[in-house]
Amino acid sequence: MATLFKDVKYTLQGLINDIDMGVIGLPDIQRPFVWPDTKVRQLFDSLYKGYPVGYLLFWENANISGIKGIGTESKQKAAQLLIVDGQQRLTSLYAVMKGQEVIRENYDKTKIVIAFNPLEEKFEVPDAAIRKDPKYFQNISEIWHPDADLDDIKDEYLERLQKARTLSTEEIKKIKKSFNTLERLETFPFSVLELSQEIDEEQVADVFVRINSQGKTLNQADFILTLMSVFWDEGRTNLEEFCREARLPSKTNATPFNYLIVPKPDQILRVAVGLAFRRARLQYIYSILRGKDLDSGLFSEERREQQFERLKTSQAQTLDITNWHEFLKALQQSGYKNESFISSNNNILYSYVLFLIGRIDYKVDLYELKKLIAKWFFMCSITGRYTGSPETAMEMDLAKLRSVSTSEEFKSVIQNIIDSQLTTDFWTVTLPMDLATSSFRSPSLFAYYAALNIHDAYGLFSKLKVNELLQSGLKANKSALERHHLFPKAWLIRNGITEQRDYNQIANFALVEWSDNIAISDKEPKVYLPDYEQRFAENELEKMRYWHALPDNWVNLDYRKFLVERRKMIAKVVQNAFAKL
Repeated sequence: MATLFKDVKYTLQGLINDIDMGVIGLPDIQRPFVWPDTKVRQLFDSLYKGYPVGYLLFWENANISGIKGIGTESKQKAAQLLIVDGQQRLTSLYAVMKGQEVIRENYDKTKIVIAFNPLEEKFEVPDAAIRKDPKYFQNISEIWHPDADLDDIKDEYLERLQKARTLSTEEIKKIKKSFNTLERLETFPFSVLELSQEIDEEQVADVFVRINSQGKTLNQADFILTLMSVFWDEGRTNLEEFCREARLPSKTNATPFNYLIVPKPDQILRVAVGLAFRRARLQYIYSILRGKDLDSGLFSEERREQQFERLKTSQAQTLDITNWHEFLKALQQSGYKNESFISSNNNILYSYVLFLIGRIDYKVDLYELKKLIAKWFFMCSITGRYTGSPETAMEMDLAKLRSVSTSEEFKSVIQNIIDSQLTTDFWTVTLPMDLATSSFRSPSLFAYYAALNIHDAYGLFSKLKVNELLQSGLKANKSALERHHLFPKAWLIRNGITEQRDYNQIANFALVEWSDNIAISDKEPKVYLPDYEQRFAENELEKMRYWHALPDNWVNLDYRKFLVERRKMIAKVVQNAFAKL
């Protein structure tokens, strides 16, 4: 049986040259670099000692004319090989040997600096002490600089070190030998498995998983982002720039910055693909963007260009700052104003797809659209719509829009899906049951906090609103609001409720200011409640009892009966908040 790969031998210098020429597509030199410098140090230490450093896995590019190299217009040849496994290793080696900057996870540009002690044949990431130590050659990148003269480098190093200490003849010989060995790392042999262009991305992913010792997985977004690096590097760069700017506030320019999500390029790509192709599964998008006919298996440059044009248009609309912030207003409107209470970013991303489809394709009035998407996001969040099998759920939602042609039909389809999920039984049966948990990451609990925001509620025993106390972006040593046991844990344990899952039930918690939480300590409700109720007029107490779902005479109820009654009341508070949307 014919194999789907060939084993090719490279030297390190051969790999570096092919990257420079553009034969090997290495996008990572312009992508966020996730390896710590200590791991790069270990890599060079292994090379120096002659240890194996693992295989590289390349994939032959489809034979389509007119493509360019990755990352720059100046490549002399088209990218013939795409890197599937070994990108971080090659990025490390290329960046150090060429003295190139890398982009860190926080998007800062820096160089990877590795120091070398030729006497001890040891590599280090230089700290303050090493930078002052004459035993270390401070930056090995200088060894492979095009204008470098190794004899001059050795002479200058020896001159500096001899100012600090006397060197024996043997030590001088060892130093020179170590520098020679370091320079010869460019001849280090690498084994590369080159997969045939005839296999598809699913087979490539399967090969990767089967032979990768770390058990990593490749997803379809990885393939599409790599493909963008080849055919539309500007598009991938725009995605990454958008995500970088979403991390940092700006006082001068409009940016994607917000307090609800710090998106990643592959996440925003999913939105653009959903808008462009009305598909959530990325399974076939990669092949489509390569210009492959899914029936014949043949590639067409014209087909590829057409599909990339669709993606370019939708990505521009996805990255449009006005669209992004109008969508974020809808999330704020839904009551979810704190990133801590968003259980799944998929809920945000897929809601953004529907927002864009409604605004761009169906021209839904923006005011109406934001109301509709606020309800949609609330529904998705409280039901966990996109947490189990998110692509399958979104495919079904998008499928319902395929026969839609007007804005009214669009609104009707979305509203019908919402109504089918948030039925009377959901509010009276399902939600109270979901609240019967001690998990602080429960979607039902987060929906209750969102409901308090919608109701413009005050914290329990507080003159400050929940919205003000839970505002994103506020940092302090103590949280403004804290979860307080209405029946204190210590008191419950003394009275026979000893299991954590029982005394930490969601229904036993309320949001109070941290100072009140400390003052209440382990007092039972009968003791602490009168003191706090004295702060408020009766009409204020009535609202507070409603917002915080406190049953009548709750301090005298059996604890388990209290939990059951309060869950029902919390569910009603949430239902009423949703009705306000």
